[in-house]
Amino acid sequence: MPNEAANQEQTFLIDLLRATYQNQEVYPILQHNLSKLNDNLALMLRKWVSDRFAKEPAIAINLARVIIKLSSIIQEFEQGNPASNLEIAIAGYETVLPIVTHEAFPKEWDIVQQALVTAYQQHQQILSRTIGELREQTFQSQTQINTLTDQLQKELQQAKLQVNDLKIVITQLQQKEDNSESRTEITSLIAEFQELKQRQIRVEQFTTTANVSPKTEQFNTAIFYDIENLTMGRSNPNLNFSLKEIQTNLKNTTLVNKIAIQCAYADWSDSRLKRLKNEIQELGIEAIQIFDYSHKRNAADMQLAIDVMELAQSRPTLQVFVIVSGDGAFAALAKKLHEYGKTVIVCAYEVQINRILKSVCDRFIPIPAPQAKIEDIPINQVTSESPLNDDILVLTNQVLQDLKKNFEQLNQLKQGGILLPQIHKILRENIPNFDQKRENNGYKLTIFLNKVIEGTDICLSSDNNKLILRETLNLVSNGSSNRTLNGGSAYLKPRVLTTNSVNLS
Repeated sequence: MPNEAANQEQTFLIDLLRATYQNQEVYPILQHNLSKLNDNLALMLRKWVSDRFAKEPAIAINLARVIIKLSSIIQEFEQGNPASNLEIAIAGYETVLPIVTHEAFPKEWDIVQQALVTAYQQHQQILSRTIGELREQTFQSQTQINTLTDQLQKELQQAKLQVNDLKIVITQLQQKEDNSESRTEITSLIAEFQELKQRQIRVEQFTTTANVSPKTEQFNTAIFYDIENLTMGRSNPNLNFSLKEIQTNLKNTTLVNKIAIQCAYADWSDSRLKRLKNEIQELGIEAIQIFDYSHKRNAADMQLAIDVMELAQSRPTLQVFVIVSGDGAFAALAKKLHEYGKTVIVCAYEVQINRILKSVCDRFIPIPAPQAKIEDIPINQVTSESPLNDDILVLTNQVLQDLKKNFEQLNQLKQGGILLPQIHKILRENIPNFDQKRENNGYKLTIFLNKVIEGTDICLSSDNNKLILRETLNLVSNGSSNRTLNGGSAYLKPRVLTTNSVNLS
């Protein structure tokens, strides 16, 4: 009765939401329905909330607040299965992110982000304990196998000795006088000989199976593709690279045995990635759909890191983790994988690999840098004084635009700017021989930066001491009435919403 069970689960979910909305005691309801606190409820919560947000957007924020409160209650609930409770809580937090954005509801957004971090940490602790128990069980099983193998080896040696002894006896009897008694004894010995021979064959087969090298049977590698890093951003993605070539180079290394998992993270709804999507399907790579739910933070990097750590703890057979990205944020992930005894391979463009990430990985495999076509270069990177073949201008502009993908750096750009010495350091870390290339063109830093950012939404402050968003600078100079300044920062006024009652039926 699948439909009946689904209806009961949905009724249970609505009862929980109604009790939470009406400030009733939720714990008694949870205690009487422990069997329903499972992964199915987490999936139903995601679907039900998404459908409700789409059908009734007017009550979305009020419903989101109820879900945040219920998720917090279930996260702290100590009975039932702790892992399932966390899955339900995480599902609730994640479903409200499209509604509870940083711009519109900063207080709720901050609560959700902190709750998610805590939930992920608790989930990791549960996985660590589970993995420890599995390792102990595996160790005990392996000990038993080793003991049995030793016993079989001894039995095999004894069987071989008995076979040799029987061969000698049979030969001696055949040389004696041919009489019925001798023939009977020979027949009996031959039957015993054949039985021992069959036993020897069975023992040898079992011993060979027990001693198979794990590497020859094991899928030990997981590959994670950061597509945005490979395409060098979203504004004008460069698709002149080959995932098949990356796979081939990895398989040629001695570290990679068999590939168990491959995941590619991107917004696959982008029609420009259609050709790339066809290629990953041919190569057996799973397309992970990513949306930037929260204040333009790099959701792909976050999801990739979460998936890597979950697999590192839950799949002990995975020993080699391949990160196809040059993003320096993955340096911390590589270090953490080393703590779990894993091997880390990094594939990235030589001109874009972060030097710290390159130094901490176990093997770096360079990817040939794609040659951008003239029509692929954004117009805002080209001026009458900036030739299309000047790579240093294009690379610098890319690094500066990437500042907006980092939550902390974006805030700095919005709230007064980033000091030029810090900008200089970032450029030197991300562009090899940055100073030499710039000086070869005869540019001082401020003149060079003005040339790079001309026509973009980034500009230099009036004293040429900071890099700042042009919109923020205009707000400061124009004194826009619909924004407020706080310590040189410009913010949108929070949107005022009327409180609507939440209909949960």
